[in-house]
Amino acid sequence: MNTTKGTGPGQTKTLSGKPLDNWLRLVLSVMVLGITAIFAIAAWLNPYGPDGNALTMGTHEQLGFPPCNFVILTGKPCPSCGMTTSFALMVRGDLINALGANPVGSALAIFLMLVLPWGIASLWFGKTLFIWSIELTGLIILSLFIGIALLRWGIIIAPDYWK
Repeated sequence: MNTTKGTGPGQTKTLSGKPLDNWLRLVLSVMVLGITAIFAIAAWLNPYGPDGNALTMGTHEQLGFPPCNFVILTGKPCPSCGMTTSFALMVRGDLINALGANPVGSALAIFLMLVLPWGIASLWFGKTLFIWSIELTGLIILSLFIGIALLRWGIIIAPDYWK
C-alpha cells in the first residue's frame, strides 16, 4: 500500500509510524472493533429519564449491572460514576449534559471518536500512524485519563471532608 503523499512538485513524504506486525494488527483490529461496539452500545442506551431530562448516572443499569455500591455506601459518586451516561449523551450530541454527567467520560468519548479513524487509517496504511511506540503512548494516555478521573473525584468528595 502506498504510504506517501505529495508535498510539492516531484516530492513525496512518508507517513511516520511503526509498521504493523501480525500481533499489532490484531490488537489494533480488536481496539477498533471494541471502540465501535462501545459507541453502538452508547447509542442503544437511553440516557434520559421518564421526564425527558438527562440522567447524570445509572445508565449502566440498562445493561443489567447493579447500581454503584460506592454511591449506595457513601452517597458520593465513584470516579467512574456517570461515564456510561456521558458516553450515551455524547453519541447524541448532548455535550452540556454529558459534561454534567462526567466530564472525564465526555473527554474520553471525544478522544475515542478521534482514535477510531486513526485506528482504521493505521490498519489501512499498515503502520501506527505518527506513533512509534504504541505501548508507551497507550500507557501515557491511560495514566492521563486515570489521573484526571481521580482528580475530578477528589474535587467532588473533598468539600465534605473540609467542613
